[in-house]
Amino acid sequence: MKKFLLTIVAACAMQAAMAQNSAVTNAVLYQRQGTLDKARTEIDKAVVNEKTKGKAKTWYTRGEVYEGMAASPIYGKGLQPGEGAKVAFESYQKAIELEGKDSEYGKLAVGKLDNLYGMALNAGVESYNGKKYDEAINSYKMAQQIRPQDTTAFLYAAYASEAKEDFAGAKENYNKLMAINYKSPQMYERLLLIARQEKDEKAALAVVQQALQAYPNNKVFMIEELNMLLSSGQGKQALDKIDRAIAADPTNANLYAVKGSILDQNKQTEQAFAAYKKAVEVDPNNFDAQFNLGVYNFNKGADLYTKVSRMDQAAYMKSGKKMEVDGKKYFEQALPYFEKALQLQPKDQATIKSLSRVYTTLKRNADAERMNKMLDGMK
Repeated sequence: MKKFLLTIVAACAMQAAMAQNSAVTNAVLYQRQGTLDKARTEIDKAVVNEKTKGKAKTWYTRGEVYEGMAASPIYGKGLQPGEGAKVAFESYQKAIELEGKDSEYGKLAVGKLDNLYGMALNAGVESYNGKKYDEAINSYKMAQQIRPQDTTAFLYAAYASEAKEDFAGAKENYNKLMAINYKSPQMYERLLLIARQEKDEKAALAVVQQALQAYPNNKVFMIEELNMLLSSGQGKQALDKIDRAIAADPTNANLYAVKGSILDQNKQTEQAFAAYKKAVEVDPNNFDAQFNLGVYNFNKGADLYTKVSRMDQAAYMKSGKKMEVDGKKYFEQALPYFEKALQLQPKDQATIKSLSRVYTTLKRNADAERMNKMLDGMK
């Protein structure tokens, strides 16, 4: 009698185990038949059952079922966006975790994971196009895990983060790209834009300097750095870099004009004059260079007239007249530069005032009066 009871208990246990294993078997059969909804029902039972949830085959099968559903135009409708790729990814990972990469199902799962990359990426793009940025980012993160050296998923995740104004997330993805030696001017431009949106000038300068390490001859980044240094009052540091910018972009008249302005600030007037001259050679319509060439000559002439005004009679008789002649020549040389500057910017008051003084000194009173009327009309 005892033997009979033991046999019954053993048989019941075997039947229970077979019943649970049959859920996996049924899922495989339904999958092969193409009835993926039924396969899903069976495999979802198996992954929560104590008898089957610890087997790699169970999780590998679940991955195949959900991957198949995600790829199906019919069964995919029964999933949330990105759900198929997500569940398949987690399932294949679980299969590898349970039995290792070198096991039968572990090897199969590794191969499936690599194929899943495109599905995860496409799911991210679909969510992004639907403006579901969080879902898109999750799909891109999955793709990153599958192929950690592939740059596309990191870039797309950064774009999705920017779209939802998660600048920290965007920067994190761009930094990950840099960590795997990815470089592109566009990436640095995006980082620069983020720094400016966050009004972080220190970070903006750091981005530009990183960009210049990667692209030392990039004209855009050179000029960006120059502008930042100038706006922060670091003219001397900018002067060290401007010649490199000019070498990279020799037809940019603004660079010569900026160089002249920096040299002026450093009281290197002769070198400044040469830089302004080069600017107008490259582009005669560069207002700043034309105006500053006028100022250079005007200041030379005014300095001589000031010295004459302080002379006594003896000194004037000795050298004053010659200094007046030389002073007049400088004013005459200033005149065409100021006139060209006024032509370029007809309402610039500094130019009009300068012309009025030059005309007055040269005794062109009608022209001086014309300038004064222009000024009066602007009040």
